[in-house]
Amino acid sequence: MASPRRRTPRRRVWPKIRLLLLVAVVAAGGTALYPVWKAANPDPPELKIRYRTDTPATATAAKPSFEIFNDTDKAVPLSDVTLRYWFTADGAAGPSSYAFNCVNVVFGCSNVAGRIVAMDKATDSADHYLEVRFTADAGSLKPGANSKGIDLQLFRTDHKKLKQSDDRSFDAEMTSYKEAEKVTAYKRGVLAWGEEPDGTKASDDKKAAKASAPAPVPAPPAGVLFDDFTYQGPKDPALFKHGWLVRTSKGGPGVENTWSASGVSFPIAEGSHADGQVLNLRASTDGTKAGTKQASLGTAASKFRDGTYAARIHFSDEPATGDSGDHVNQTFYTIGGTGSKYSELDNEYMPNGGWGRPGPKLDTVTWFDHKTNDRVYKTTNKSLDTWHTVLIRVKDGVVAYWLDGKKVFLSNGKYAPRADMSVNFNHWFIDLPFKGERAWDMKVDWLYYNANETLSAKQVQSAVQGFADEGMNYFDTVRESR
Repeated sequence: MASPRRRTPRRRVWPKIRLLLLVAVVAAGGTALYPVWKAANPDPPELKIRYRTDTPATATAAKPSFEIFNDTDKAVPLSDVTLRYWFTADGAAGPSSYAFNCVNVVFGCSNVAGRIVAMDKATDSADHYLEVRFTADAGSLKPGANSKGIDLQLFRTDHKKLKQSDDRSFDAEMTSYKEAEKVTAYKRGVLAWGEEPDGTKASDDKKAAKASAPAPVPAPPAGVLFDDFTYQGPKDPALFKHGWLVRTSKGGPGVENTWSASGVSFPIAEGSHADGQVLNLRASTDGTKAGTKQASLGTAASKFRDGTYAARIHFSDEPATGDSGDHVNQTFYTIGGTGSKYSELDNEYMPNGGWGRPGPKLDTVTWFDHKTNDRVYKTTNKSLDTWHTVLIRVKDGVVAYWLDGKKVFLSNGKYAPRADMSVNFNHWFIDLPFKGERAWDMKVDWLYYNANETLSAKQVQSAVQGFADEGMNYFDTVRESR
């Protein structure tokens, strides 16, 4: 006879089922409550931004200074970090009406890039932002480390005062460093600190989902100086931090002891061959020495010799104001050394001639000895009354002068640099032939120097455009000789 089948008592099954159901209900409830708990207990931020400023609400420039803190247990490359300073444009001003520059940072302003961006959807407190990024050469922040101060300037290219009272990120009361959630920071494109104008916070998951990491800013090439002259004026602290000197000292050339900072300015470019701001050197006179002002800007360091010197220059055949006829000299040159090491390379444009020779003319000159007037040169007799790309190329003891991609003059042998030199732009009067008020302008769009290569005008222009596309308006990686 078959044995009877054993059945599990029903009372033993239900407790297990009830336990499973309870676990499922608790789990479901926990999942539903997790967002609420998460909002109340967010992960600590990976980055922390502190901000300060020393400007009132109405100022010639916004001067935000930032500190970036790494609050993680791993090193954070600064090239992964992006900062945004949010502001409201004044009137109908757009992104091109504003400019920025780096004044000071421990890892060097050569490793800071920036751009002004118009927001797709404006808010009551912002319709633009200054975006700041860093190159790989800026290094990394160790766990718990602080970047130290990143001192920047934001200003109008027409040099009108800013109204900052309606700028989201501005806070006049923060005169010492304090945490600032209205300045946002991003790590590889993901919001990591602060609150955007639309209310999005670093803890919002939706931000991480839609973010895309920007391409890294390339490190500036070694042995290169580039400057597009984005400055406020002759007393701009960034101008001096970037290695420039406005001449006010005594001496020549031209009308001696008349060098003045008042002739150095940075207006908006005019015409189709320049972008943004330019360096303007104004030479003015009333026909007397007392009423004469000459203008000059040059590098403080003498560290340039072989390689490619290039500048985009607007020479002028007529004065900006007053009568023509002056023997003005509009000069792009290098100079350095003394005695047996004296070196000087000149591009001198004289629209009305000078020293008994008629104009308009460009003298390209290589000097051996200034005291004995030992030099070689070539004169190009033609008007240059517009924008031109001017090159000097030095290699293996040969100096070649180029204008708009065409070779103008070549010198070699003893007529080559024997010392490191500074780079300069001068605008001066050879003499004062008549009385009356007049003023002449010479403009420079950018300066480029490459110690490693001799480049063509097209190659230089391509490099300059690449720097502009990356928001790099200045860097200097040229080392001084030891």
